[in-house]
Amino acid sequence: MYLKKRLTAAAAVLVMAAAVLYGSTFAAGDAEETGSPLTWGDDKETIYFWYSDDGMTNFVNSASVSFGEREGVRVIPVLTSESEYLEAVSRASAGSSQVPDAYLISHDSLEKAYLAGLATQIQDIEGICTESNFPQAALSAVSYQGMRVAYPLCFETSALVYNETYLHEWASQIATKELLEAGEEEENPSEDSSGIEVDEALLAQNTENYFRNAVPGTIDDILHIADTFDVPQGVDVMRWDVSDIFYNYWIVGNYMIVGGDAGDDASLVNINNPETIQCLEVYKALNQFFFIEPDKVDYESVMDDFCQGRLVFTIATTDAAARLAEAKASGEIAFDYGIAPLPRISPELLSRTMSVTTAVAVNSYSAHEELANRFAAYLVGECAQSLYDRTGKVPAKLGVNEENGALQIFKLAYADSIPLPKMMETGNFWVQLESLFSKAWNGADVTALVQELAGQIQLQIDASR
Repeated sequence: MYLKKRLTAAAAVLVMAAAVLYGSTFAAGDAEETGSPLTWGDDKETIYFWYSDDGMTNFVNSASVSFGEREGVRVIPVLTSESEYLEAVSRASAGSSQVPDAYLISHDSLEKAYLAGLATQIQDIEGICTESNFPQAALSAVSYQGMRVAYPLCFETSALVYNETYLHEWASQIATKELLEAGEEEENPSEDSSGIEVDEALLAQNTENYFRNAVPGTIDDILHIADTFDVPQGVDVMRWDVSDIFYNYWIVGNYMIVGGDAGDDASLVNINNPETIQCLEVYKALNQFFFIEPDKVDYESVMDDFCQGRLVFTIATTDAAARLAEAKASGEIAFDYGIAPLPRISPELLSRTMSVTTAVAVNSYSAHEELANRFAAYLVGECAQSLYDRTGKVPAKLGVNEENGALQIFKLAYADSIPLPKMMETGNFWVQLESLFSKAWNGADVTALVQELAGQIQLQIDASR
């Protein structure tokens, strides 16, 4: 589960560091322990680039080599432990001859990094951080107090995944029932409908009309399908990981305001409002339709069920794009599927997904800020096209991977998303919200839950002043 994984730190260990110099591996820890700087065979300007996700290694190494060769400089990647990552960056900045000049960071840690002096306002010499290159959600994610303090690289968000074959079957059922009922009225209302002939051409046309509009625009549309679809045995209309806030936040995302779009303004907090309560009442009612037991469902089991054809709808993160494509290509999936933005809560109430952006920050302790800025811009700009193929992570940059329709749907969802707040006072906001959703799902009073959360967040903000 996406945000639960963010809670689970890797086992605390000494900082692991590895770097690649034109294909060679370098043990950064050795030089730190001796206190002696590394020596090289030339005097090229050198920067150190830190990251903590091993899945980024191929991408970072390739970019470091190509940038170094083009610019006549040296970029040394350093893979370090995820445990206390920002603290490790801080220690290396203060007491090492190999200061992390730039590093990858989750956007919700940018306030902490900036206030600690580990991030600074970007120079953006290349002019990369503009709305022509990135959606507003990406620019908001890397903004703090009106400044851009990092470059957006990639993102995570959620979308609706649906079994297209089942939707076509549902459309056929509805069209057939409609024609049979019309035939009954024309013939004899008391006559059994099984003997009524159906115009096959009209049936095909009506089926196509229903199918064309089958992807739900609201939650009511999903419930309508649940009420009218005679699903095959062993198939559920919808199931998702209700225990993880990342797959639930879209319910309240448009109305539960914590820090504004940039998630950094303590004066912009609006949790206890009628719209939020109405949205949560809808969420609470969903348990009566889908009967999902949170302790028996997780993201992996849900995705497995979808791939096995046991679900019509589910909610997934960006990893689903590659996972479903591979399963389809291998024959594991024998049906057609699609991905769409999550539906509105109702015709009147909008939905809005949560997003987390991985960004490239430039360390204010760096003695090579200009070079670090150029490399950061190179990563998020020129290298964006290769990011997905090398890492499976979806670039924040617009205009890339346009041939991949599934990724473009996730990018649409991202463009309209609300970034996770970056205020340190609300650092546990999503944990508290996850608890609220769990209680609401199990029938607790929604109004009381919202009032309690609003009070908790305000106390945390007041205590920090």
